[in-house]
Amino acid sequence: MSEQPVADRSVRLAWAADTDAIGAVQARAWTASYAPLLPAALLADVDATSFASAWREAVTRPPSARHRVLVALDAGRVVGFAATAPSEDPDAQPGDGEVVAFHVDPAALGEGHGSRLLAAVADTMRADGFTRARMWLVVGDDAMRGFLEPAGWAPDTAHRTLDLTGDGSVTLRQVRLHTSLRSDEEAES
Repeated sequence: MSEQPVADRSVRLAWAADTDAIGAVQARAWTASYAPLLPAALLADVDATSFASAWREAVTRPPSARHRVLVALDAGRVVGFAATAPSEDPDAQPGDGEVVAFHVDPAALGEGHGSRLLAAVADTMRADGFTRARMWLVVGDDAMRGFLEPAGWAPDTAHRTLDLTGDGSVTLRQVRLHTSLRSDEEAES
């Protein structure tokens, strides 16, 4: 009897050794997602090495035990990542967590990595005591919104504008989406 090979697709907490790959995934994802929204000069400054350095700090010295970085793997290779933390929005309640980053490598889109990663994010946030998750999404990122809304995420009423250059010349508008992390039994009680 021959055994069928099992695909090695999983999600786990990130290790320091993953941070170069996380930076590379973020650089590719930003370039692909934000090319229609940002000036080419700003996209030219996207640097995987700088991203990796920031993620190394986040993974090895998180600000709290509730700050997490997760990686989606395909045969041991990082193909996506997400970061979670307590929400720092002015209207946040103690049970509000935030997905501060969520990216899948453009070459790995449509292979289920995003769905696995999103499920792991929800499980991790629940385990960390959060009852609601929030995520800021760039207005115009219809692909991400189209992925999140069928998974139970919906816009609340919050919007913000990010000044990417500090002088107001390049801005990105964002809308906040949220979802309950309570189980069906908890929501009924």
